[in-house]
Amino acid sequence: MNAPTPTGRRRDHGGETYCEWQRTFHAPIDDVWAAVTEPERLARWIGTWTGDPADDHVKFQMLFEGDDMPSERFRIDECDRPRRLRITTSMPYDGDDPEHWLLRLDLEESDGITTLTFAQNVPDPKMAEGVGPGWDYYLDRMAAAETGADVTAVDFARYSPEMSGYYVAEFGD
Repeated sequence: MNAPTPTGRRRDHGGETYCEWQRTFHAPIDDVWAAVTEPERLARWIGTWTGDPADDHVKFQMLFEGDDMPSERFRIDECDRPRRLRITTSMPYDGDDPEHWLLRLDLEESDGITTLTFAQNVPDPKMAEGVGPGWDYYLDRMAAAETGADVTAVDFARYSPEMSGYYVAEFGD
């Protein structure tokens, strides 16, 4: 099996530097939206959430990072179903500065094919070394889940540290 190829690119939006990835799905936009927003669909490839989005935040729990990973608070900054979602994450153990990641999800459909553009801010270029391979891994897990492939066959050991050099170069540190 070939090693996965890094797909993230450096992009600037609204004064922030992001790493941005795209995945294309042969599915209607509502179906892809469900894959990135419904707890049971998310649980197949990354994690799940609890709470009421009407409160403008939920608790998100990653399911594949180990048993001691605390849940994160995901503040919903913007939700334009099924096209746009903006989130600010906060970790409970980050003390005085708990907000640290901005996540952007944009979906577009054309002729039954939906493109997901996912981005995370990268305020420190050194973060790209871990953020890049991590999101390539999770987005490939999402693609596997959505196509009926074996999600467990997507092995993080094939992503990191092999991809880290690419992302360090992409962010010019």
